[in-house]
Amino acid sequence: MLIKLTGGKVIDPAHNVDGVARDIYIRDGRIVDAPEPGAKVDQEYDLRGKLVMAGAIDLHTHIGGGKVNIARAMLPEDHRPDLCAATDLERSGCGHAAPSTFTTGYRYAEMGYTAGFEPAMMPVNARQAHMEMGDTPIIDKGAYAMLGSDDLLLSLMKDGVDQRVINDYVAWTITHSQAMGLKVVNPGGISAFKFNQRKLDLDEQAPFYGVTPRQILKTLAQALHDLGVPHPLHVHGCNLGVPGNVQTTLDSFAALDGLPAHFTHIQFHSYGTEGDRKFSSGAAHIAEMVNKHKNISVDVGQILFGQTVTASGDNMSQHRNAAHADPSKSVIMDIECDAGCGVVPFRYRDTNFVNALQWCIGLETFLLVDDPWRVFLTTDHPNGAPFTSYPHLIRLLMDKSFRNEQLARINTDAAGLSTLGSLDREYSLYEIAIMTRAAPAKTLGLRDRGHLGVGAAADITVYTEDADREKMFAKPNYVFKDGTLVARDGRIVQVVWGNTHVVKPEYDPGIEKVIEPHFRRFRTQRMGNFKISNDEMCECGHGSKLHVHDCTHGRKQ
Repeated sequence: MLIKLTGGKVIDPAHNVDGVARDIYIRDGRIVDAPEPGAKVDQEYDLRGKLVMAGAIDLHTHIGGGKVNIARAMLPEDHRPDLCAATDLERSGCGHAAPSTFTTGYRYAEMGYTAGFEPAMMPVNARQAHMEMGDTPIIDKGAYAMLGSDDLLLSLMKDGVDQRVINDYVAWTITHSQAMGLKVVNPGGISAFKFNQRKLDLDEQAPFYGVTPRQILKTLAQALHDLGVPHPLHVHGCNLGVPGNVQTTLDSFAALDGLPAHFTHIQFHSYGTEGDRKFSSGAAHIAEMVNKHKNISVDVGQILFGQTVTASGDNMSQHRNAAHADPSKSVIMDIECDAGCGVVPFRYRDTNFVNALQWCIGLETFLLVDDPWRVFLTTDHPNGAPFTSYPHLIRLLMDKSFRNEQLARINTDAAGLSTLGSLDREYSLYEIAIMTRAAPAKTLGLRDRGHLGVGAAADITVYTEDADREKMFAKPNYVFKDGTLVARDGRIVQVVWGNTHVVKPEYDPGIEKVIEPHFRRFRTQRMGNFKISNDEMCECGHGSKLHVHDCTHGRKQ
């Protein structure tokens, strides 16, 4: 079947195309060359006057795993006002901050998103996480395995093993948990919390193991670089949410010695201690460092006002945040020898000084980082806000007048300490397409996603341009997933099952002689049961395809 999208104004930063009217042809789920004159077109969409982009990609969204299920279970008050009835196409669902699997897929697709990546998959919990993501319709999925406080890694580092042993362990974990990359959360800090420590700084030795967060960061970043995993180490740094943590973050940038790394929800790591309240913005310092160091990329983790729930592997910070829970309940837990998690409901208020300044800090970061290829649009769903708020966030970035209107409504003390009102930058549609399409695909190694070139997957979103960017991005005219029209004017018209993306870096099979005794002695499951097969992945994804992406640099010996 040949589909023709006629005359839309294409915005495709991967190919330096900005608003050029052209036809796009789709066959068998892929974008293809224009056929010979006279070739039969089976279906045509007249897109003249419309804007055409690749499907959007969320590289950091908590949509699968134990902490998400806990959030769903502990917040019935989040579900009652936000119910979705079943239709001929859609399953019933619910949830605002922590929507159900089906609702998650529908709402992403309705906004023009065609892929989302779970950023903190506990390896021991990987099978459950994949089953949950596999039950999320339409969008592509993938996950980053979480290491950095696991007993085996810390023990290996304590024993001073060669970097190649760490590389093999990392590659083995990524391969058999069916991950797309690697995440480190509060490096060493989750383990330290289990020893009753409530803070771990970058150069402070973790109890029992005697290694520092700096060493963990450098070791894991080196492993991914050596293994050629496309996405660099995904870093949730030390001291999340603590006033003064901006210096920790800057020191963490420097600790990498030029190795590539991606620092996530950077807004929560950009706090100074200036002013009477000892809480200030460090966004300018962060942006300056990002602008200077091309090895660093960030996503923002923008907070937006309203009710949400925070869900994180960082049980140390979540234990601290539990005192501010709204409604007043929380779950803080240990997870075997891997790490832990914490789930804390939270309501961000524009009248609250700290919340208002957090809102400013995120927007300052967006506007001060020069290169849209190295700053990504996220709310750390659901920690800063639900992903359904992305159209509102895009309008804040693209419309200075609207942004200043919102600034005038927040806590006046916070507004007075922020430079946000003096920042004139407005993102262009081209830059939005970079940060939500081309750049996430590039950093993840998704060579056939995030662009509209021949051979790309036909994940395509079509908009009617509107001065109200929130309205424009909330309900695209058409959304195609692998060539199938799945949403029209913000409503689902067809349900398909997206793909799962993984990498499988090479490793020495002899590493299992190190790993297996650890499982046998300390774990509640055997090593053989830990491994997830390709067939299992496709089965839990309703028959979806497993896409294995190249580790481009090969293995460093």
